[in-house]
Amino acid sequence: MGTRNGSKRQHPAKPIFILLLLIFTPIVDSSWWYIGALGARVICDNIPGLVNKQRQLCQRHPDLMQSISEGAKEWIKECQHQFRYHRWNCSTLDRDHTVFGRVMLRSSREAAFVYSISSAGVVYAITRACSQGELKICSCDGHKRGQAKDDKGYFDWGGCSDNINYGIKFAKAFVDARENMVKDARALMNLHNNRCGRMAVKRFMKLECKCHGVSGSCSLRTCWLAMSDFSRTGDYLRKKYNTAIEVTMNQDKTGFMVADKDFQGTTKNELVYVENSPDYCVRDRVAGSLGTAGRVCSKSSRGTDGCEVMCCGRGYDTMRIKRVTKCECKFKWCCTVECKDCEDVVDVHTCKPHKRPDWLDIT
Repeated sequence: MGTRNGSKRQHPAKPIFILLLLIFTPIVDSSWWYIGALGARVICDNIPGLVNKQRQLCQRHPDLMQSISEGAKEWIKECQHQFRYHRWNCSTLDRDHTVFGRVMLRSSREAAFVYSISSAGVVYAITRACSQGELKICSCDGHKRGQAKDDKGYFDWGGCSDNINYGIKFAKAFVDARENMVKDARALMNLHNNRCGRMAVKRFMKLECKCHGVSGSCSLRTCWLAMSDFSRTGDYLRKKYNTAIEVTMNQDKTGFMVADKDFQGTTKNELVYVENSPDYCVRDRVAGSLGTAGRVCSKSSRGTDGCEVMCCGRGYDTMRIKRVTKCECKFKWCCTVECKDCEDVVDVHTCKPHKRPDWLDIT
């Protein structure tokens, strides 16, 4: 995230307006996502945002909470990577129990993505910890025994197959606990997107094999199932974000239906949302938007990272800065690489702040 600066005139009515806004605006519920910020200090009674079932699971399996904590850092990092060139860039708020702030209050496609990738992150973290022997309650998938066949022929199950089914089972129990307490449109939306995230990890399970035989002939193979890199899940869910489907709750409030009456197909494996996204061009406390003022953009790009799109037509400022990079690297026997420090001058473009009267700035 870039810095967001700009000189502003002070207006006496502004502090009073902000105070009233804070008083009459509902507080965002805390989330289990905050576990990632706690790290090794995970203590079940001190984690804000946990519902009773989540707290019980935490107390029963404290080692799993440590895995979820590490996983939270990973999926948040992946979220920020996927949206690094977009107006909404998956920004987190320091020392904020909600992690993402008020932007998650709206049932938007951004919320759909965050819920799906956070659910996927729990599956990934738990499954990986099981295979690495870090948890008492699970280990490798013991069901993969005997012989099987793929397009290369027969192989024997062996090694340590990732226990994806246990990861999915625990993630469903833990992550869905809050949503199962209520039956409204947002809860149904979250449950659906949580499931999409869990299934996304399973979708990219891959077969890994070790060859046995004379001179590595691979006449005999021992194989196991392993998760792909989490970035594949991130790429997949990012594409689902692009094609997310707007839905509304049905009349008996047991499910939802697609808002577009001409839609043909199924929403089973698609991300769904209920509300349109806020305007991420401007800073807005109520909507939770940080705006794009100060964000770095590309002058030459016509994509979402381009200054015209990123800056929402406001224009951009250019700073000339010195950058030091490694250059003229040479391999030195044995076995180091020696480089020189080269200095060059580059132009950095950042979005201008939004121009509007101070009394209209609700932040």
